[in-house]
Amino acid sequence: MVIFKLYMIVVPPELCDFIYKGNKFLVVGHEEPDGDCAGSQLALVSALRRLGKEAVAYSDGPFKRTELTEYKDRFSPFPLELDGTNVIMVDCSSLRRIGQKAVLLAPLPLAIIDHHITVTLNASTASAPVFLDSSAPAATVMILAVIEALGLQLTVDEAELLFLGLCTDTGFFRHLDIGSERHFEAAARMVKAGASPKRIFQRIYEGKTLKSRLLVAKILSRCKSYFGGKLIIGTEKYKDRIVFGFESRDSDTLYQLTQSIKGVEVTVLIRQDTPETCTLGFRSLNEIDVAAVAAVHFGGGGHKNAAGASVKGCIEQVLPQVISIFEPIFTQ
Repeated sequence: MVIFKLYMIVVPPELCDFIYKGNKFLVVGHEEPDGDCAGSQLALVSALRRLGKEAVAYSDGPFKRTELTEYKDRFSPFPLELDGTNVIMVDCSSLRRIGQKAVLLAPLPLAIIDHHITVTLNASTASAPVFLDSSAPAATVMILAVIEALGLQLTVDEAELLFLGLCTDTGFFRHLDIGSERHFEAAARMVKAGASPKRIFQRIYEGKTLKSRLLVAKILSRCKSYFGGKLIIGTEKYKDRIVFGFESRDSDTLYQLTQSIKGVEVTVLIRQDTPETCTLGFRSLNEIDVAAVAAVHFGGGGHKNAAGASVKGCIEQVLPQVISIFEPIFTQ
């Protein structure tokens, strides 16, 4: 008889102890949440409540992605009373990434669940139970492991939340490669529990506005290629936010289009978020580690093939920096 070994992640016992011993939990994620962050938070809150815990999810927002529209009301206002509260931070490892309330959470008991390579621990988080797995394609896969380690079966709602996050971070599995069979086993368990791939696909990729398509077209019209077409850089100006609206951003579609161009190895999007700051988005197709680029040069982080950072300055200042950083990579 052949025995098939299902996808397993070893959840640190100290994390389970942290959950079992606590009674009141605040589950937080990074600012400007994506499907992986929001799905991880809400599914974990659901599981904690089924264990008899008092638990709420908090996000500083903003909820810019259309696939999160129906979920944003499930996030609670920041608690007025924090006595006895335990904090679980998911899909990030630095309290500063959760927003303005970080300073209020620093003194509280904290646990971390993250799948990013660039984990940032400091004095306030160094002693926290840390569940880190950089091989996991999404934080929701790790939350699945936590829920199962706690002896629970997924509910339909939890399965859909987890599948949403997995599909968000994998581009609906297009970023997965050979050796990813264990991730599909995790996805199969979510589907078996009631997640609908069809419904999640529609939630992520349909229901966009005309303005979102026009914004993508505007950014594409500004894209320029460098180093024989290996690097493509697009820019989103601050005035675009005024013309098209905050909710019209659709970076995933933009990355899909630019990465489909023959010869492209890296795509960068420079977005002027405020008159004084820019957000950088990096995507690579194969071997170039953009997480290292983001971390070393801009203090950001992420995954080998998908990373980001926030920097001071305007597009005209940041653009030549990005080009100079990639020059030795593409001209060696």
